[in-house]
Amino acid sequence: MNNKEINLPNHLGIIMDGNGRWATEREKPRWEGHKAGAKNLETLLPYIYNKGIPYVSIYAFSTENFKRDKKEVDYLMDLFITIFNKKLSPIKKMGVKIVFSGRRENIKSEVWKAMKELEEETHQGKKGVLNICLNYGGQYEIVDMTKKVAELVLNNQLSVSEITKEKIEENLYQQLPPLDYVIRTSGEKRTSNFMIYQAAYAEYYFPNTYFPDFDEKEFECAIEEYNKRKRRFGGN
Repeated sequence: MNNKEINLPNHLGIIMDGNGRWATEREKPRWEGHKAGAKNLETLLPYIYNKGIPYVSIYAFSTENFKRDKKEVDYLMDLFITIFNKKLSPIKKMGVKIVFSGRRENIKSEVWKAMKELEEETHQGKKGVLNICLNYGGQYEIVDMTKKVAELVLNNQLSVSEITKEKIEENLYQQLPPLDYVIRTSGEKRTSNFMIYQAAYAEYYFPNTYFPDFDEKEFECAIEEYNKRKRRFGGN
């Protein structure tokens, strides 16, 4: 498709689901699925930004994912370090700014260090923004935002009457536009606590493809589907 002929989301969300099942169905260990998912992400992200979508948020690891087997969690944490240090070079060179959403607790120091270095290296990027949701939960984000706003009120920096939608958005993890389109791979039809405030009026797409196989062709199918939707934002 020609970009001039289609409508693109301004802010795209991707719930990268199905890595483990991709591996299991191929009689491979689950970590092979996560590795394949990371490899796909390395190729897919440059394609998305070159397509002309400026904001992308990806669900890398939820707060609930810490309940998984410790070996799998440890592997994922080591994989994140590799991704942050090496695998995002293509979009770094493109000038994409990388930020993180989520809580610091339970994140081991080596991962946190790689995250902060990546933010510092890319903070002047103008091509677009990649928001990586790691140790993230939408409900926790709302709790943390509420605490920030409450502290402002208690410190007499904000009155109750001044609590507005805009003030709430200022105190979320990141100040980003609302999500327009959320893709959850693997066929599961759940939002799984992903950016629930920002996705209030987002369109959702649930392809049956596992994330390691969600390539450029699959992405084009998702954009075609987005262009079939008529967004009303509560109107007729």
